[in-house]
Amino acid sequence: MRLEHETRRFYLGRDYGEAVHASGGTPIHIALIPDEGYLADIVSGLDGVLLPGSASDVDPAYWNEDPHPKLGRVVPEKDKTDMMVLKEAELLNLPVFGICFGMQSLNVSRGGSLIQDIESEVKEPIQHQQGIPRERNSHAIGIAGGSIIERALGVEAKTSKVNSHHHQAIRNIGKNLHAVAWANDGIIEAIEDTRNGRFAIGVQWHPELSYEQDQLSGNLFRLFVDECAKRKNVAIA
Repeated sequence: MRLEHETRRFYLGRDYGEAVHASGGTPIHIALIPDEGYLADIVSGLDGVLLPGSASDVDPAYWNEDPHPKLGRVVPEKDKTDMMVLKEAELLNLPVFGICFGMQSLNVSRGGSLIQDIESEVKEPIQHQQGIPRERNSHAIGIAGGSIIERALGVEAKTSKVNSHHHQAIRNIGKNLHAVAWANDGIIEAIEDTRNGRFAIGVQWHPELSYEQDQLSGNLFRLFVDECAKRKNVAIA
């Protein structure tokens, strides 16, 4: 979930849960309570973990950088909870699907780092904060052959278009991850785990906004839920 400090609310946009449900999964919300006992207990009952986007930025202290002048709001409870949930998911070999901020959290949890502000740190960037309508696919990405992203696209193509709502991005890739999609300005748009038998993917766009009309986004949710079902069946067996 997210945390709104002004109202002291945990919350999450409806699109994530609806996309999981439409793909055959049962969405469970995890409160931002960075307590090892609580998180170990709740994650042990799950078949996979979806890390959603956030209105905050990951704290650059995680990769030993001072804050950039254009760093957005940092929510310590969000960062800590994501990192602790990822640790539990790794221990249990759970499928992981990171979206936007969630992809960045996944990368940082593996020792990677982020570009704190694309516009001021990347030479000749394209527009990565498209605004409304949020579900519109606004820029192209190139896709690596043999990747989960290519499989989700469902056609023999090396490019697609995605929506875009972020001002941070991956700089250095974390351990056991590799890039599998890029925008035309070089920004990494998707990452995957490199290890056999591990399903961990992250995308920089928001497939929950376009899963109903976009084949790539819809198939990503279906592939994730299918992996969760496999994990559940193995656990039952």
